[in-house]
Amino acid sequence: MIKEFIDFLKQYGVVGLAIAVIIGGKLNSLITSTVDGILMPFVTFFIPGGEWRTATLDIGPFHFLLGPFFGALIDFFIVAFMVFYFAKKVLREEKVEKK
Repeated sequence: MIKEFIDFLKQYGVVGLAIAVIIGGKLNSLITSTVDGILMPFVTFFIPGGEWRTATLDIGPFHFLLGPFFGALIDFFIVAFMVFYFAKKVLREEKVEKK
């Protein structure tokens, strides 16, 4: 039964997927801290009032929190680019191996 389970894990690449999820989660944490601690202080210079975490936009009775949104947006684009970059490198290596 244990051998059958190990074969299942190998056949469907479950271990590789688990490793990818763990690394992806940690990469996301690293990028989030980079955006919050390094990039957004530079953005703060251009925001009236000077604090990006509390930057807001008031339109009538509506109160929009722009700081956290822009932080998450920058975070998303960096993560999306990193995924694109790594996928492109891996897929190119697979194409080379098939020839």
